[in-house]
Amino acid sequence: MNHTPCVALGLTLLSQPLLAAEGGFFEDAKASLSARNYYFSRDFSDIVGANRQSKAEEWAQGFILDFKSGYTPGTVGFGVDALGLLGIKLDSSPERTNTGLLPVHGDGRAADEYSRLAPTFKARVSKTELRVGELQPNLPVLTFSDIRLLPPTYQGASLSSADIDGLTLQAGHLHSTHLRNEGGDGKMNAMLGHVPMRQAASDAFNYLGGDYAFNANQSSVSLWYGQLEDIYEQGFVGFKHSKPLGDWVLAANLGYFTAREDGDALLGNIDNQAFFSLFTARHGGHSFHAGYQGIYGDSPFPRVFANISPLGNEVPTYEFAYTDERSYQVRYDYNFAAMGVPGLTATVRYISGNNVDTGHGYEGRDRERDLDIGYAVQSGVLKGLGIRVRNAMARSNYRSDIDENRLTLVYTWQLF
Repeated sequence: MNHTPCVALGLTLLSQPLLAAEGGFFEDAKASLSARNYYFSRDFSDIVGANRQSKAEEWAQGFILDFKSGYTPGTVGFGVDALGLLGIKLDSSPERTNTGLLPVHGDGRAADEYSRLAPTFKARVSKTELRVGELQPNLPVLTFSDIRLLPPTYQGASLSSADIDGLTLQAGHLHSTHLRNEGGDGKMNAMLGHVPMRQAASDAFNYLGGDYAFNANQSSVSLWYGQLEDIYEQGFVGFKHSKPLGDWVLAANLGYFTAREDGDALLGNIDNQAFFSLFTARHGGHSFHAGYQGIYGDSPFPRVFANISPLGNEVPTYEFAYTDERSYQVRYDYNFAAMGVPGLTATVRYISGNNVDTGHGYEGRDRERDLDIGYAVQSGVLKGLGIRVRNAMARSNYRSDIDENRLTLVYTWQLF
């Protein structure tokens, strides 16, 4: 699936509780339970690096309980949310671990199960909300990465305001993270390109930024700052625009990052700039995309481990974000609702990268082909069931080749 940034989407999702009609703590409460069955397989046909494991393959069952209360009456409304997570091993072995689905013990075996239950306390004044506790921010500088069995979370405080029409502002301080395949909390590490930097950890990620939508919500601009304390600081500016043109809809998504080392510079000097662009033309059920992404400076693109980023050419297999890399994308989506089959979608994508500074005296090159097919049952007893199949082939001359398959089944019950 594609992970290009939706500049206003994450903020809109986070601000939805602010826009709810006046009700009460119990009257507006909602709860859902999702059962997620996940099979993940990666074959490394040409291993590069210290890890000689030739295959990562596991199967697991996850459950996600999501409770959201309403707000107490009054000028200041108070509420509480709660997130419950449970992951259960269905199939694994020591030679096939590290898929990101399950924790791995010291003996190299995956855990039989792992779980977490955590609250978030919230307070609202008008359209401004303070949240303290378990958080799932979705920002250009810290993208929500729900791409395995269970979603990651962070612990800290966030403030969001939508009191000015069209403008959404956010700020936050995060002091720890719960990784997607762990039950506990820990400090935050960084990644540079595709390489985890486990030798340095931070206990603070701070962010500040906002999005402004205008032109009847057809256009938006973004300005963001993120800081992984004592490791790196990063700025982002983005622009999105969509325009109907007859039977077509044309859209553009542009973004620019800049990053440098921060504070004690635990990973040394960091010098990175990244530009991405993605252009889209939609007609009926067809969507055509073309994108360019450039990584500049002396360092790969930095992000918090093990997150994805909103770079236009980043996908869950390769990131195309190593030092000096230039990459190009073509993608085609089809929504079968146009043929009378609502809920069925398909995506095929090809990305090619070159000009990589490998640090070994030769130019790095990589390429990836992805195929995704998804179906969401629209009615009947199985309404709420979603099925997604993904096949990827990734090849490189400086990192491991990957052949990947994923099968995900998700069923969601609205409890109340």
